[in-house]
Amino acid sequence: MCSAGRRWGRRQRALLWAVLLAAWEAARGQLRYSVPEEMPKGSFVGDVAKDLGLQLPEIRDRGVLVVSKGRTQYFALHGKTGHLVTAERIDREQLCASEQQCVLRCELIVEGEMQVYGIQVEITDINDNGPSFRELEKELIVSERTAPGSRFPLPDAHDPDTGRNSLQSYELSGDEHFSLAVQAGPGGDQRPELVLTKALDREEAAFHELVLRAMDGGDPARTGTARIRVTVLDANDNAPVFSQAEYTVRVPEDVPVGSTLVTVTASDDDEGLYGDVKYSIQKITEKASQIFELDVDTGAVTVLQSLDFEEDDAYDLEVQARDGGGLFDMSKVVVAVTDVNDNVPEILLRSSLSEISEDAPLGTVVALLQVQDRDSGANGEVRCLLDGGGPFRLEKSFDDYYRVVTARELDREQVSEYNVTVRAADGGSPSLQSSAVLALRVLDVNDNAPVFAEERYSARLAENNAAGALVLTVRATDADWGQNARVRYRLAEGRVRGAPLSSYVSVQAETGALYALRSLDYEQLRELQLCVRAEDGGAPALSSNVSVRLQIVDENDNAPQVLYPPAAAAAAAWSGVELAPRRSEAGALVAKVVAVDADAGQNAWLSYELAKATEPGLFRVGLHSGEVRTARSPLARDAARHSLVVLVRDHGRPALSATATLSVVLAESVAELLAELGSAAHEAAAPGEPAASLTRWLVLAVAAVSCLFVAFLLLLLALRLRRCHRQQLLPPDSGASRGVPVSHFVGIDGVRAFLQSYSHDVSLTADSRKSHLRFSAASCCDTLPARPPPDDPAPLLGDEGPAGALPSDPAPPSVSSSV
Repeated sequence: MCSAGRRWGRRQRALLWAVLLAAWEAARGQLRYSVPEEMPKGSFVGDVAKDLGLQLPEIRDRGVLVVSKGRTQYFALHGKTGHLVTAERIDREQLCASEQQCVLRCELIVEGEMQVYGIQVEITDINDNGPSFRELEKELIVSERTAPGSRFPLPDAHDPDTGRNSLQSYELSGDEHFSLAVQAGPGGDQRPELVLTKALDREEAAFHELVLRAMDGGDPARTGTARIRVTVLDANDNAPVFSQAEYTVRVPEDVPVGSTLVTVTASDDDEGLYGDVKYSIQKITEKASQIFELDVDTGAVTVLQSLDFEEDDAYDLEVQARDGGGLFDMSKVVVAVTDVNDNVPEILLRSSLSEISEDAPLGTVVALLQVQDRDSGANGEVRCLLDGGGPFRLEKSFDDYYRVVTARELDREQVSEYNVTVRAADGGSPSLQSSAVLALRVLDVNDNAPVFAEERYSARLAENNAAGALVLTVRATDADWGQNARVRYRLAEGRVRGAPLSSYVSVQAETGALYALRSLDYEQLRELQLCVRAEDGGAPALSSNVSVRLQIVDENDNAPQVLYPPAAAAAAAWSGVELAPRRSEAGALVAKVVAVDADAGQNAWLSYELAKATEPGLFRVGLHSGEVRTARSPLARDAARHSLVVLVRDHGRPALSATATLSVVLAESVAELLAELGSAAHEAAAPGEPAASLTRWLVLAVAAVSCLFVAFLLLLLALRLRRCHRQQLLPPDSGASRGVPVSHFVGIDGVRAFLQSYSHDVSLTADSRKSHLRFSAASCCDTLPARPPPDDPAPLLGDEGPAGALPSDPAPPSVSSSV
C-alpha cells in the first residue's frame, strides 16, 4: 500500500510539473506538446485555445492560422474545439532519422491581432520498425590455421527506432566452433563479432552455416536475422592495413555528381591471392548508400547524387579492405558537407490587409511576413527592407517574422493604391535576393469639401422670361470618391422684396442647373444676389458656398406715358389749351409734350413727331425735345383753333408709342382767347342745355382765367425783381440760376410740370395788344426721365449733369430761366 501511494504521488507531481511547464511556456509565447508518431490524421495534440486563453468565438472571428516550417503542414487547428490536431501521418524515422529527440516547430498566427505564437511538438517513438540487416547473407572465409579466439566482424543490424525500441541485443546459433561477441563502437553502437572458439579443420568441415539474430526492446520485441556462411581456407599470414584509421573530407554541397571525394588505400604484404585487396562498405545508412559509391578495386569514394547541406551536413561510412585469404582491416570515412549559398530567401505572406482607411492611425499593421533562408551561417542571414519607401515601414515581430506598418498619414486623393514591395537579401557572396509585392487599396474618408469651378458666377436674363427658364449651371467637384464625392446643390435661405428667394429661383440638386421660377420684371427687380451651397454625401457632410449674381436685362415692354398734356384734356374743351400769338415768328415755342418711359437704356429713348394737325404746315414738333413750335408765322386766314396729335415713340425693338392731343388757340389778347374758349364751350355743350346755364359757365371761366392771369403777372414781376437783385449781388457769369435738374419740375399733373419746366421772357405794356411773349430758345430738353427704380427711390433734390447731356440711363437736361 505504501509503495502504491508513493507511485500515485509521483504521478501527481509529474502531472503538476507538466501543467506548470505548459503555463510557463504559454506565458513566454511558446507552447510545447508531445505526440506519438504514426498517429492517424486529426489526432489530438494539445488544447491551444485553453493554453493561450482564447475563446472559441474569437478563434472563428479573428482568424487563426497554423504555419509549419517546411513544405509539409503536419498540424492544423480545429475551428470548433480550438485543439491542435495532426494534419498528416507523422513518421519519426523519416523526419528525424539521426536525432535522439525529434521536435517539430510551427507558428500559430492570430490574424485579427497580428500576433505570433511558437509551438514545439515532440514526436515520441513507437516500436514500428524491427531490426534489419543490410546484408541478409554474409560469407566469411577463414583459414584453417586461424587460432581460436580470433574475431571476425559480422554485419550489424539497424533499427530506426530510438530508446528501448531500438536495437538491444544479438544472438548466434548454428555451430559449436563459433560464438558471438558484441563490442561497443565509438558512438556507443553495438558491433557483433564472430569469435572462433574451436580450431577449424577444413577436411572435417569446409563450410559452417550460422544464423545471426538481432532483437529490439519493444513490447512485443521485433527481430531480424542474417545468415552467415563460413568457408574454411588454407592459412593467410598478413592482413590488409589501411593507410589511415579515419579519412575526413570536406566538400561543398554543389560538388558535381560523379566527382571523387576521397580514395582509401590499404596494403597487404602477402602475394598472390592473399595480397589482392578488395574494398567494400560495411556500415552505411540507407540514404547514404544512394548518394555514395565505393570502387571495389581502387577504393575511390564517388558521389552519385547532388548533396544538400540543408538535409544532411555530414555522412559516416565504414569501409573494409579484405585480401583473398579473408583477412581484413577497417577504416572510417567522414564526409563533411559545407554550405553553399544556393537557396534564395523565401518571403511568406502569413496575414495581410487588402484595404486600409486613409485615416488609419500611425502604426497600423498592414501585413505579417515570414522570411526564411534554408542556408546556414552568413548565407542564411537575411536582411529585409521595403523598396521605394512610401508611407510604410518594416518592424521585427517574432523570430523571423516581420510586420509592415504605416509610418505616416495616408491620403487617398494623392495615392489611391499602393504596391508595397518587400525585398529580402541573404549574406552570401554573391547575395541572393527575393521580393514580394503587397497590393493595398486606400479607402476614402470624407475629408474634402466640394470646390466650385469658379469663385463667383454671374448671368444675364432678359425680363419677361418664361417660368422655368434655365439661367446658368454651377458646377462643383469633390476630390473624394464614391458617396463622399457625390455633390448635391441647394439654395441658401434668403428673401427678395419680402418673398422667399425660393419663389424666384430654384437649383436642380443633381446637376446644379439654376432655373427662374417666375417671370421677372426689370422695372421691379434689376438684380438678384443669391448663394448656392454644394454639399457632398459623406457623413458628416462637407459643404461650400458660391455667390451668384443674376442681372435682369431690360426689354421694351412699356409704352411711353404722356404726362403733358394730361389725358383729361380731351374730356373738356377748355382744358389743355395752348395760346399762340398771331404775330408769332417762325420757331416760336407753343407748347411742350412731356412723356416718360418706364424702361431703361435705348428702350427709354423717346422721339416725337406730329402725327395729325388741323393746319399741317403751321406747326412742327422737336424730334427729341417734344417742343411744339410754329413752322411759319400765322396768317390771317389761319383758323383760330387748331388740334394737334403728337406721336411719342421709344427706340425699342419693336418700338412702342403713345399719342398726345394739344389744342392751340391763335389769339392776340386775353379777350380774344376767352371768346374762342366760349365758342368752344358752346359748341361742346349738349343741344338741349339752356343758354342761360352756358352763359353762367362762360362768365365763371372768364373770371377764373382773369384771376389766374393777374396772379401769373404778379408772380413774373416778383421773379424779375428778385433776379435783378441777385444780379447786383453776384458776378455776371456766376450762372447761379443754371444747372437745376429737370427732375425737380416733374409734378403730379402735366400743367404744373410744363409751367415749372420752362422760363419766358415777358414784356408788358399798358396796351395788352402790344404785349410780347417770347419763349426762351435755351429751354429745351429731350425727354423726362423714367421713374426711379422701385428699389432705389429718386431724391427730391440733387445735382445733375450739364444741360443737354444724354446719360446712359436717360435723365433730363437742366434748363435756365430768365424773367
